[in-house]
Amino acid sequence: MADGSSETKSSNQMWGGRFASGPDAIMEEINASIGFDKKLYAQDIRGSIAHATMLAHQGIISAEDKDKIVHGLDTILSEIDSGAFEFSRRLEDIHMNIEARLAALIGPAAGRLHTARSRNDQVALDFRLWVKEELQKTEKALTGLIAAFLDRAEEHAETVMPGFTHLQTAQPVTFGHHCMAYVEMFGRDRARVRHAIEHMDESPIGAAALAGTGFPIDRHMTAKALGFREPTRNSIDTVSDRDFALEFLSIAAIAATHLSRLAAEIVIWSTPQFGFIRLSDAFSTGSSIMPQKKNPDAAELVRAKTGRVNGSLVALLTVMKGLPLAYSKDMQEDKEQVFDAAESLELAIAAMTGMIRDVTIRADRMKAAAGSGYSTATDLADWLVREAGLPFRDAHHVTGRVVALAEQKGCDLADLPLAELQAINSAITDKVYGVLTVEASVASRTSFGGTAPSEVRKQIAWWRARN
Repeated sequence: MADGSSETKSSNQMWGGRFASGPDAIMEEINASIGFDKKLYAQDIRGSIAHATMLAHQGIISAEDKDKIVHGLDTILSEIDSGAFEFSRRLEDIHMNIEARLAALIGPAAGRLHTARSRNDQVALDFRLWVKEELQKTEKALTGLIAAFLDRAEEHAETVMPGFTHLQTAQPVTFGHHCMAYVEMFGRDRARVRHAIEHMDESPIGAAALAGTGFPIDRHMTAKALGFREPTRNSIDTVSDRDFALEFLSIAAIAATHLSRLAAEIVIWSTPQFGFIRLSDAFSTGSSIMPQKKNPDAAELVRAKTGRVNGSLVALLTVMKGLPLAYSKDMQEDKEQVFDAAESLELAIAAMTGMIRDVTIRADRMKAAAGSGYSTATDLADWLVREAGLPFRDAHHVTGRVVALAEQKGCDLADLPLAELQAINSAITDKVYGVLTVEASVASRTSFGGTAPSEVRKQIAWWRARN
């Protein structure tokens, strides 16, 4: 008796705190998913209505029971939408919460809804529907961001700015051309979104636990009713697959990386040292102690969101990497990562779209910086090849000597006297000054996809026809 009492006391102390009631409380805590999967309520109800309708069409349940089920599910949807529905942790997940409420509303007919399905294919359906809808939102958001960049690119097709490599001034470009680089990036993200939607456009419902069902169901009917192209083709893979979630997270991570690169440029460009842009008060904050400061907080937070999205991708990859077929409870850990990444990405795209439309471009500061660092040196080398017939390597060497002379004299290339240029290479004529300005440099870059304003406008027109 004493040993037993001691063991009980020790056990209670060990569980302690929030788990004072013992192992049952721990199991409920680790097993329950209603805290997050209630987000799937609309998809769960939609899937159940389609399933019940198919069961009645196939003669598996009566039309009367189907009508009761559909009416009950519509009632539950209204209750959840209005906030009147009470979710219970004791019922574990969204599926059991809805099923219990349905039973309370319509009685025994509710029990017929789960005919020819399992929670395994039910959750696969709910989650796939949610991800598909989220991808459609992401596609729309990216289209809006691309449109914002197209507008700024058109506005600044001729605005000269420095182009960088290694964050060092390289060659003059136009701000419009720089904007179009982000159009290409986010255009690829949108293409990945569209491909993922097409790739995952298969209905899981009807795979049941893992082996299919002996009931004469019509999976093509439910697939069509739920907006899928067709049903999945292997019941084992269907309930164990989370590729669609991994694809979403992969796409989100790449898009977030692009947003982070843009955010980094906004942070740099808004500094007094650069002064290329001016952020509005809507997307910046002041300092609590330094009244002169204007901090690019929105851009910094967009940059930080990338860490969360990348972490979600790694987390789900790690969950899935060692699972044997078919379903394992580990897969309950898939949703929180996707939900968090989706929220982060949606917010980041919205914030960046607002910043791009709202930011003030300081064209004078960009132009002044465009000629720094002897950015037209490559134009001089190209001129020596084109006009003086020098091999490019020789032209490169001559240009290096000209740059060294300009550095010594503390002037720009265009300010060097012709005589001093000819002392370096006698083939140089006064025509060289026509290529040493930043405007001449960008205007000359007319190769397909180049920075010349004429090319930038062509690319804008191409994208506008497809956005």
